[in-house]
Amino acid sequence: MRASGQDIEGLTPREIVAELDKYIIGQERAKRMVAIALRNRARRKLIREDLRDEVTPKNILMIGPTGVGKTEISRRLSRLAGAPFLKVEASKYTEVGYVGRDVESMVRDLMEIGVKMVRDERRAEVLERAAEYANERLLDLLLPPPASSRQTGRIPSRSSPAPQAFGLPGVQTKPAHPEAPVAEKEPEGDESQMSEERWRRTREKIRKGLLAGAFEEREVEFTVSRRPGIQGNVVGFGLGTEAEMMKQVQDMVERMIPQKPAEKRLQIRHARQILIDEEVDRLLDMDKVVMEALERVQQSGIIFIDEIDKIAGRGGGSGHGPDVSREGVQRDILPIIEGSSVATKYGVISTEHILFIGSGAFHVAKPSDLIPELQGRFPLRVELDALGKKEFRRILVEPDNALTKQYQALLETEGVQVVFTEDGIEQLAESAHEVNSQTENIGARRLYTVMEKVFEEVSFDASEMRGARVAVDRDFVNGRLADIIQNEDLSKFIL
Repeated sequence: MRASGQDIEGLTPREIVAELDKYIIGQERAKRMVAIALRNRARRKLIREDLRDEVTPKNILMIGPTGVGKTEISRRLSRLAGAPFLKVEASKYTEVGYVGRDVESMVRDLMEIGVKMVRDERRAEVLERAAEYANERLLDLLLPPPASSRQTGRIPSRSSPAPQAFGLPGVQTKPAHPEAPVAEKEPEGDESQMSEERWRRTREKIRKGLLAGAFEEREVEFTVSRRPGIQGNVVGFGLGTEAEMMKQVQDMVERMIPQKPAEKRLQIRHARQILIDEEVDRLLDMDKVVMEALERVQQSGIIFIDEIDKIAGRGGGSGHGPDVSREGVQRDILPIIEGSSVATKYGVISTEHILFIGSGAFHVAKPSDLIPELQGRFPLRVELDALGKKEFRRILVEPDNALTKQYQALLETEGVQVVFTEDGIEQLAESAHEVNSQTENIGARRLYTVMEKVFEEVSFDASEMRGARVAVDRDFVNGRLADIIQNEDLSKFIL
């Protein structure tokens, strides 16, 4: 079973955990907690309206060392829910009055993600129609309508045009290649009708060739009037840093200045994509896209604040030095998490129902070192377990995106078959665990380093090994890692 944003509301917490199990090994308590948070969002939509606004998300604080799955749990949760998701690092924000990013920018960034997400979904819905219209425009470029038809309007340039499809720029009245037939002089009366009939037959032949890919290398000349980027009416300006405000002013000026169409001459295979993008923009109602994105961000958005322990005062804080700045960032973040209104260029966003997930290792500072008001805004806390050899072995083989499966797929493109033996997987997990215990413990991320080192020679020579079979067993792994692991100083630099 695979869930999507449309059917996630029908999933039980147990089913949500089962979906997360496909990508994340262990951490059952954390997965259960986020599953309940996601299910509560679906439950909230079903309660009576006067009580619905009173039910706010229960923000979560994840505590655990790096590389144990904190970020991955949140990312997979957002994909499962089809919700706008943003990961930020608390240490990059500064309190008001200092140079750096202000905390409200996280909400503006989330809104940008929401608009892009909804636009991509709506684009997929109209893409087929846009491709049909783009092909009709290419037909007009390859074989323009007869002059008499253009004057009387008896032959439209599209077989099934939408109301907004008429008057499109870029339709040339001259043939784009010498083989495109066109009459030099249009006869009158019955001869004119015969000419139009021949034009229709010729157009159908060209249409079949165009759809079959016969003209992909032909060049056509057309006009590009599409403005790149997300289009739509903005309703205001969001406050922010000087750079962010200057960018907003620049965007507004660009929209106000009339854009001069650009003439292009490209091969049909390249021109088609540009024309499809123009057609998508014409078919989409960006005002509706923005309204839907606004609602989705406010009701389903998830903001993952990593390294939140870095802005916590150590040992209660001394009141001097950088501790003051860290506390200032906490106080600036507090109203965002409590629920406030943030101005963006798409409208005002209420953060009252956005789910915030805090994350940190808390090696030096403790959750109790956060200011009391901020602690209270993360009522749910879960400690994630450190990963050992047993978990590493499972990570290598069980998830749908396991590293072993990734390397097999990558080298298969070169015709190289990679086979992992049981003792080979065991040795990979043992090596990663040993390096973590000798140097800095970076959790499952150590597996990436170990795997890349093990496959370094094979990846380099794969293009010359077509048809070969590589067995990754204990000897294969040891032959590439033993010397490095035994030399502790060397392993600190390489692994």
